Amino acid sequence: MLKVKELMQKLGPGLLYAGAAVGVSHLVQSTRAGAEFGFALVGVVILSNILKYPFFQIGPRYSAVTGKTLLDGYEKLGKWAIVIFLFITLGTMFIIQGAITVVTAGVFEQLFKFNYDIRIESALILAIATVILIFGRYNLLDKIIKFIIILLSLSTLISLLGAVKNFSPPTVIPASFSLKNQAHFFFLMALVGWMPAPVDLSVWHSIWCVEKNKKDNSRTSLKDAMLDFNVGFVGTMFLALGFLSLGALVMYGTGEAFPSSASAFSGKLIELYTKNLGPWAAPIIAIACFTTMLSTTLTVLDAYPRMMRKMTTQLLPAHFNNDQCKKIYNFWLIFMATGTVFFIFQFLQNMKTMVDFATIVSFVVAPLNALLNYLVIQDKTLPKEASLSKPMKVLSFVGLSFLSIFALVFLLLKAQVVDLQTLLHLFFL
Repeated sequence: MLKVKELMQKLGPGLLYAGAAVGVSHLVQSTRAGAEFGFALVGVVILSNILKYPFFQIGPRYSAVTGKTLLDGYEKLGKWAIVIFLFITLGTMFIIQGAITVVTAGVFEQLFKFNYDIRIESALILAIATVILIFGRYNLLDKIIKFIIILLSLSTLISLLGAVKNFSPPTVIPASFSLKNQAHFFFLMALVGWMPAPVDLSVWHSIWCVEKNKKDNSRTSLKDAMLDFNVGFVGTMFLALGFLSLGALVMYGTGEAFPSSASAFSGKLIELYTKNLGPWAAPIIAIACFTTMLSTTLTVLDAYPRMMRKMTTQLLPAHFNNDQCKKIYNFWLIFMATGTVFFIFQFLQNMKTMVDFATIVSFVVAPLNALLNYLVIQDKTLPKEASLSKPMKVLSFVGLSFLSIFALVFLLLKAQVVDLQTLLHLFFL
């Protein structure tokens, strides 16, 4: 018990990473992948996690050896790197926060049996989250996230065991996944976009690492920082496989499909659990799903203002010279929440379309984020322990190539420059 307590004390930013990652990508996209294609995309989930691993772990690695955030590393590359990341952030933050908040509102409806305008419920959730962050900040996030992740992990594991026990062969065999099918290909892009999370989450992670150092009044060692990260990273990968398996074991081949609305989708998701655990479990599972999505809403809503505050002081040092200024954080927090509400009211048509759009946008910009991270960790002035191993450098090159090629393929398809069959013949077949 003493060792477990010591381990839990070391964990913090890694579980915040998990809290941000285990949300839409897992509850929505992974479950859809299993429900629509069975276990056909298991390899894609694993491969996506492996190929993105080097870029995510650069965040805690850099913070552990320097005591600074990745944004400080970007600044060392030059102002151009900060400007690029600023445009990426401004171009994605309302989309990402909007998709997460709408899913949270859908689970909220199922939990409390409300049936109001999903947009108003989303605005209410954002307002409550904003107040929590203004008064709670990092300490509150650090305290609640451990409980939430453990609760969701246990409920998912128990439900998965029940699904295996009650499994019966599919009665209807749907069309198998095919890269040649453009709809399937676009869903693959959406799945990989947030699997396990957007790459810019590595920047958030580095910020949380610095915040933990301030809270503890000491700098976390590289060994402990990587342990914390690896626990969160590996845990999110197994949870993704768990959700995919639930979808495959309970829904694949039944003729059922996930609805497009956030509330109905959430109801179907909760049903996946209750089919295996019994009706008594519905309130518990609804609470687990809601707290998971609420934690994702909180962590993402917290991360963007922290990044924007830091970039504000980096780009306008003559006007803003304190990167811990509460007023700057609060300004960007309110700006973020207000902009997200506007985005939801203007562009929400159905939940699945919104989620796919958000995840694909993240996939397209992922190569830029990954490249910036790799350039930061290549800094020759960093301590030797910060350097990536040769195998990790190789994996970084493979991952960057993968992200770049598929982003280019997607853009060419959307621009209708070429058709999918030609591209597949050229690159893969």
